[in-house]
Amino acid sequence: MIFSYLELILIIFICTLIVFLYQKYIVFKNITKDHHQNFTYKEFILPVGGYLLITSIIVLNFSNINLEFIYLLLIFIVGALSDLKKFNSPKYRLFVQSALILLFVYQFQIELTLTRLQFLDSLLENIYFNVFFVSFCILIVINGTNFIDGLNGLVLIYYLCISLIILNSGLEIQLFGNENFLSQLAAMLLCLLLLNNFNKLYLGDSGSYLIGFLFAIILLKIYLSNQYISPFFIILLLWYPCFENLFSIIRKYRYKKSPIKPDTNHLHQLLFYYLNKKIKFKNKLICNNFSSAVINFYNLVIFLLGFNQLTKTNVQVVLILFNILIYLIIYSKLFKFRYKNFKKVNFFY
Repeated sequence: MIFSYLELILIIFICTLIVFLYQKYIVFKNITKDHHQNFTYKEFILPVGGYLLITSIIVLNFSNINLEFIYLLLIFIVGALSDLKKFNSPKYRLFVQSALILLFVYQFQIELTLTRLQFLDSLLENIYFNVFFVSFCILIVINGTNFIDGLNGLVLIYYLCISLIILNSGLEIQLFGNENFLSQLAAMLLCLLLLNNFNKLYLGDSGSYLIGFLFAIILLKIYLSNQYISPFFIILLLWYPCFENLFSIIRKYRYKKSPIKPDTNHLHQLLFYYLNKKIKFKNKLICNNFSSAVINFYNLVIFLLGFNQLTKTNVQVVLILFNILIYLIIYSKLFKFRYKNFKKVNFFY
């Protein structure tokens, strides 16, 4: 194995222990669920996925703890306070996220110098634009990951697929001072997936923010260490959360709705509604997991196609555009199916 069996046992132990502690001493006891969280399941599920993830990361990398891990912890805390309803304002959360990411990018000098788009490469020569652009990209991934976190396993399987593809790619990987970091992370995601699929926990904002931030940084570092690959392959791997974020902002803004407040008209929610009505599952949990599997199976096929053409930008761009087209077509059909009995309904909300 890439990492030891002892590490895997430790990850499983940490996950089991934290779930037990949070079930026995529930800090979320008096917190009500948001409307969008009730869409697929009515009962309250502990949003402690982020707690398991950050604890496992710190324990397994204790000897390598540095300032990068402090930023991981701060991003987690922003999400944890949101889950606890102590930081309810989406605007303030976005501001704090932006400030943390800008500081992180500037402090660790994460710079993009080659995007294979001449006009953008010229703009990136300016250090301030470079910091802003990289920070904006990370911010989109973080919040896009949170946007797609509405079905069991959707986020976890999505990023698990990315992890396995990178681990089998032969690309140079050195992350957070630990050459086994990505394989450890994949094991953590797998443990969380098993618990999530049986409704033992949800990721919560703490988990989705942390995973989005981690993979944005990981994929940036992988590209910067392997610039012979097309940067659009990295975009392809992150296309779904990024496009979900941008599309949701556009459709809400068009009808003067807050672009950062949650709703139940994301693609995964519309698919869940469609499959639940058409197939007549015995319970919503099965439909929930199946809907997530459908989306991730599609993305896995796309990832594999892109992986076979790592260096070819034209192929990656075609795949990204194809994804967007398929998304828009399917979204339109699913939206019309859900609201077919309503005479007046805004397509974008």
